[in-house]
Amino acid sequence: MQEFYASAIRLTEDVLCDELRELDFKSVRLNRGGIPFRGEWSEGWRACLQSRIAQKILVVVGRSPVTTPDQLYDAVRAVDWSPYITTQQTFSISSVVVGSTLTHSGFVALRAKDAIVDQIRDREGDRPSVDREDPDVRVFVYLANDKATIYLDMSGSPLHLRGYRARGGGAPLRETLAAAILRMVGWDRRSPLIDPMCGSGTIAIESALWASGIAPGLARERFGFERWACHGETQAQQLRTLRGALRGDVTGQKPSIIAADIDAEALEIAQGNAKIAGIKLAFRQQSVLDLQPDGAPRIVVTNPPYGKRLATESDFPAQFGRVIRRLHGWRVALLSATDAYEKAILLKPSHKIPLVNGDLDVHLLIYDVE
Repeated sequence: MQEFYASAIRLTEDVLCDELRELDFKSVRLNRGGIPFRGEWSEGWRACLQSRIAQKILVVVGRSPVTTPDQLYDAVRAVDWSPYITTQQTFSISSVVVGSTLTHSGFVALRAKDAIVDQIRDREGDRPSVDREDPDVRVFVYLANDKATIYLDMSGSPLHLRGYRARGGGAPLRETLAAAILRMVGWDRRSPLIDPMCGSGTIAIESALWASGIAPGLARERFGFERWACHGETQAQQLRTLRGALRGDVTGQKPSIIAADIDAEALEIAQGNAKIAGIKLAFRQQSVLDLQPDGAPRIVVTNPPYGKRLATESDFPAQFGRVIRRLHGWRVALLSATDAYEKAILLKPSHKIPLVNGDLDVHLLIYDVE
């Protein structure tokens, strides 16, 4: 049994924990920064393929108390690196240091690199190369309160890079954050949903993938663990079998999902991204200000202009507020980095959830319009 760690965008840990439990991972527990779970190696593969909210999947390969450079070196060298790194693999090391005797993360990474290189040189007579841009193996050392935890990054590139976003809009929402928001909103994967300011289409595409049961990692060409020394043809065949089983789990469920935007170019980008993702959406070119409560109530989930994307003199929040107030029976969820929308909507949100979007502190405002 391996110990895994699913890292999360800050403040999305609760819904990531819910997701992993729903996906039937074992020993899942809530933890700030990310969610630990346990399982066979294949469970780490499955997490890379299935989690919509995790940023990365890491596996613990070592733990040790560390207060000196030599103790750090010994702790890293004590890990058997031969299953992961030979002279044929490149690698990189990153580190984070919190509340410890050793205070410099760069020094910690350098000392850890020396330990790995020395072990492999002693075993093979040569050393592996470091590649900071596109390494085969990514090692991460977390030194907190004088205790070092050594991880391998199974994901490689971050998991929000699904592979379907060929083009982004002016301020694209990270796919993992969009997936987290859909869960926070309480969408049941059946109710009609619309993003009236869809931009590159991330929210609508993520909702369609979730409703259809399409594992988000299926579109990825390769994960980090596929480049490790131990990933041979046997493991590749096991991974192909797992991918096939997940494709067989696709439900084909198709709730009404609309991606709308006033910008024709944004709609074109969204349509292209949806095509790559292999899902079908309804697209409309219309202003959000023309949104009408026609037909059955819908759920609105959107990322409107705010911050640098919204001039302070703009009256758009007030106009948008008037639109929301007429959507009786609808649930409306929007991100906001300022209080402009909350003041303009003139309704008390049912929920106000703090989040982080890139480098911005934002709130997810959820309204149940009566």
